[in-house]
Amino acid sequence: VAERMKILPFMIFAIIYVGFVYPIAGSWKWGGGFLDQLTTPFYDFAGSTLVHSVGGWAAVIAVCLLGPRIGKFKNGKPQAIPGHNIPLATAGVLILWLGWFGFNGGSVLSADPGLTSLTLVTTCLAAAAGGVVAAFVSTIKYKNLDLTMFLNGILGGLVGITAGADQMSPTDAILIGSVAGVLIVVAVNLIDKLKLDDPVGAIAVHLVCGIWGTLAVGIFGNLAGLDQFLSQLIGVASYAVFCLATSFIIIFTLKKTMGIRVSEREELEGLDAHEHGMDAYPDFRLNEH
Repeated sequence: VAERMKILPFMIFAIIYVGFVYPIAGSWKWGGGFLDQLTTPFYDFAGSTLVHSVGGWAAVIAVCLLGPRIGKFKNGKPQAIPGHNIPLATAGVLILWLGWFGFNGGSVLSADPGLTSLTLVTTCLAAAAGGVVAAFVSTIKYKNLDLTMFLNGILGGLVGITAGADQMSPTDAILIGSVAGVLIVVAVNLIDKLKLDDPVGAIAVHLVCGIWGTLAVGIFGNLAGLDQFLSQLIGVASYAVFCLATSFIIIFTLKKTMGIRVSEREELEGLDAHEHGMDAYPDFRLNEH
């Protein structure tokens, strides 16, 4: 929703969604809820679905109700609107990669050294595989090495391994990350074709790769099997229905009551000046004599 959503309704949505929807959804598995009571329990180690897809489904609704940025689509074709600082974005992804060791490794609540080590290895390998494969596939498809695809490939690999990081072998982790890397390129292209404007690729990373990582638990690793795969599928479907419904109710209500999109002038001149009363990049030359 970057560059076009009002900050107040965004914060109201965030408080309601994080304060109520996430805990309810999380309790279905991590609180011993119905998904944990299935004959073959649904499995999500650190949140490919419970964390990432829950946010991804909301992103779909938000993007649909908000509409694309001005100038994003011309004559039905998507136009590139470059990010303000690619090196800074790269640094951010590397920080996320490092932080994921705490995200996944810290989810080994027993702190068992062997299991923690395995989780750290699978997490790192999936991230690396996701980045390399996304870069390779996007280079073949678009004839140029798109750094943003590489970066989102890393994140896609991380999201993909999160559901089963403690259950996979290193080889499994590389395969899961590789598939996530391909999915990133395909999903970003598909989202553009659907005329949905997702500036940071959040839907591709968190939703598509979150679903993949969740289903991968039933395909790879110690829990692989048809029964497990069906349980994973039930979980994905349950979260899809719940999250799409709740996020639509919240965002649609905000849209009809206080509005969720800034004016055309505010969007063109920048939300930093209009929403925050300051410039992200002040022109210091104005003070020169």
